[in-house]
Amino acid sequence: MMMDKQIEVNLNALPKEILYRIFNYLDDFHIFCTMKNVSIYMNTIIDQYHRYKILTTLQLCNKKLGVEQIILVANTLKENQIVTTLDIGVNEFGDEGIYYIANALQKNQTLINLCLQLNKIGSQGTKYLANSLVQNQTLTRLNLHYNEIGDEGAKYLANVLQQNKTLIRLNLIHNKIGEEGTYYLANALKQNQTLTTLYLAENELGDKGTEYIANALEQNQTLTILYLAKNNITDIGAEHFGNILKQNQTLVTLSLKANEISSQGAEYLADALEQNQTLKTLNLKWNKIADEGASYIAQSLYLNKTLNFLDIRFNKINENGKNHLTNVRNMKFPLKLIF
Repeated sequence: MMMDKQIEVNLNALPKEILYRIFNYLDDFHIFCTMKNVSIYMNTIIDQYHRYKILTTLQLCNKKLGVEQIILVANTLKENQIVTTLDIGVNEFGDEGIYYIANALQKNQTLINLCLQLNKIGSQGTKYLANSLVQNQTLTRLNLHYNEIGDEGAKYLANVLQQNKTLIRLNLIHNKIGEEGTYYLANALKQNQTLTTLYLAENELGDKGTEYIANALEQNQTLTILYLAKNNITDIGAEHFGNILKQNQTLVTLSLKANEISSQGAEYLADALEQNQTLKTLNLKWNKIADEGASYIAQSLYLNKTLNFLDIRFNKINENGKNHLTNVRNMKFPLKLIF
């Protein structure tokens, strides 16, 4: 936002003590964006202002920022060396706004955490981001949940994951990613050596997409946290994960909640738990596991030595299955087993 020349002159004439008093009444957005780059004098004063000097987290979520405001954020971000976390989620500035943020990321060298949730970002906006992440070497966390990147956007991110060596956490929850997009992401996981956390919940992976991810985990040696909740995964998908969990030695947390896994799928996972030595957290809540499946899980827990949290609530488990789970819970302290 350009200031009137008369106002600019007046501000430049004010001593820093008066300017500091003015700044005290401004919110972070105006201190960060509208007061910077007015003049060399103002930049010097802002750089010395205590709130600006400690502004490592810029929280602009749900502030009704349009493209014009996002341009101001992006312009300051190019030069800022203080902010490490930027949350501009829930503003709905779309692909046009993300273009400017992506451009800033090519120059920024301090931001490590970027939250872009609920901004109507599509495949084109994802392409802008992906291109910037080829050059950016500082961002470690990217939150894109509840956008609209789709399979094409997933492909762009997959391409960059094969090159980027800094991103460790990627949130793609609820982004209309199907089998095709999962295929690209899975191929990237086979090569990527830095990503440790991947959220793919509430997409459209299905059993085929689950197979792609499971196969990728045969080669991937860095992913420790994987969320696949609400993806229409059936017993077929559970079998794919059962097979890979017998081999994988890095995955620590796996969420398969809110899927279509029955007792048959529970048996596949139970067989894997008897051999797996790294998984610590497993979420099977809101599936279709009945007493038989609960019995399989319970028996596997007697042999498993690493799992310390299992959520199997809201399935189809009756008294018989609950008795099996109760018995193993009583014997396997400190295992937290909730059902």
